[in-house]
Amino acid sequence: MVSSPGSRLRAILPDLAPWRASADFRRLWLAGLITNFGSFLTFVALPVQMKVLTGSAAAVGAIGAVELVPLIVFGLYGGALADAMDKRKLIVWTEAGQGVLCAGLLANALLPHPTVWPLYGVAALSSALGAIQRPALDSLVPRIVPHEHLPAAASLNSLRWTVGGVAGPALAGVVVAYAGLGWAYAVDLATFVVSVVLIVGLAASPAAHEAAKPSLRSIAEGARYAWSRKELLGTYAIDLAAMFFAMPLAVLPFLADELDAEWSLGLMYAALPAGALVVTLTSGWTSRVHRHGRMVAVAAACWGLAMVAAGAVHSVWLVLLFLVLGGCFDMVSGIFRAAMWNQTIPDELRGRLAGIELLSYSVGPQLGQVRVGGMAAWTSVRTSVWSGGVLCVGAVGLLALCLPKLMTYDERTNEHASRMRAVRRTAAGAPASASASA
Repeated sequence: MVSSPGSRLRAILPDLAPWRASADFRRLWLAGLITNFGSFLTFVALPVQMKVLTGSAAAVGAIGAVELVPLIVFGLYGGALADAMDKRKLIVWTEAGQGVLCAGLLANALLPHPTVWPLYGVAALSSALGAIQRPALDSLVPRIVPHEHLPAAASLNSLRWTVGGVAGPALAGVVVAYAGLGWAYAVDLATFVVSVVLIVGLAASPAAHEAAKPSLRSIAEGARYAWSRKELLGTYAIDLAAMFFAMPLAVLPFLADELDAEWSLGLMYAALPAGALVVTLTSGWTSRVHRHGRMVAVAAACWGLAMVAAGAVHSVWLVLLFLVLGGCFDMVSGIFRAAMWNQTIPDELRGRLAGIELLSYSVGPQLGQVRVGGMAAWTSVRTSVWSGGVLCVGAVGLLALCLPKLMTYDERTNEHASRMRAVRRTAAGAPASASASA
């Protein structure tokens, strides 16, 4: 039987099953979409204001430095908190805290003579609150979305992020340029208010009965579990390697200069999220893939190859093309990493594992900026980009050889996925044995 054009189109477009099945997922998704736009306003406005106040590139770069330590410390502790507390309350309070910090930036911007130290203080505190909140957000999704819809939920959450990643900076540039920094912070504050109102309407999500109290011991327990699951360990390691060796953002301004195409810098920054957006808009196919570990590794290696090409070609249009392709492959890897985490991690450990996940995809890009910038100073800009891609491919290949459980992972037969499928069916009132036919 020949499928109709409509059915073929539905097979490509994002799977909306999680949206239809869960009112809480709809609320959470909308809240994230709204606050994401506002956060990109501040993401652009904060370094712009620092540049205006100091005129120092080093001062602007130091914003990332003050964000790194809170991210590491509170990412791990936030995971333990997410397992020990009501996730909804934790998300509401951290979201409200982010709104208060944004109000502080607005108040400082409205002063006759704004000062610098609040910018660093807010950057550090915002990083801490984000690190506390993210594990709770990530570990809440498997509670509100049916097990079989989790890959689709990961795609929809990625779609929300990529829409903000493409449109947010563009909107921020217009607001900052034509309305001013104060308006950028004010709009961001308004989005936090709307987001809090939406999140308050979520159902309570108390800690599991088996959850441990937040402590160094509980954090170590999560780390031991991650180490024991070599397929999970592989997802963390591959993402760290890909971001450390092949993230080119820090040298894009210099690459645009070398190509005599300064006008292309904005397009270069938008290219990676644009590629990710292409994947999320056509992510219907991801629900039909079961060997998630293999897809994580292949996509990460292709990301590295895309960076090799971006650093080797001499046409700015080809550079943009390969950056878009890199964004596509990075998003494919991200979707299947999220699916593996959400479908196999026990509920009582999910927050702590989400904290480790936060470090794997946040610290890697931060350190990657240091790597690519240092190598560019030592060799050249283009060499730093293409050689990083080569190192990424080599590292991913080595990790794939050393972690065979990652490459053989199949969510239909994996013992951890089968156990979680049975647990969720039992909780929903269906017999656990039904999982065998899933």
